[in-house]
Amino acid sequence: MKRIIIILTLVMTVGLTVEAQCPMCKASVESGMKDENSKGRGLNDGILYLLATPYLAIAVIGGAWYYKKKQ
Repeated sequence: MKRIIIILTLVMTVGLTVEAQCPMCKASVESGMKDENSKGRGLNDGILYLLATPYLAIAVIGGAWYYKKKQ
């Protein structure tokens, strides 16, 4: 029981730290878009990369499982 409380406390603490960074990123991107800087474009590309990675991993694992099952 003590471990669960410690783990929940750590997870909640990390979550608070992550939320604090969002306004800073938004301000940085907004100021970068006004000055024709590539910060916003780079951030958007990074988000798309992070979004696509799990789907590609699932597709590869599913494809391998399908072909193995088919044989």
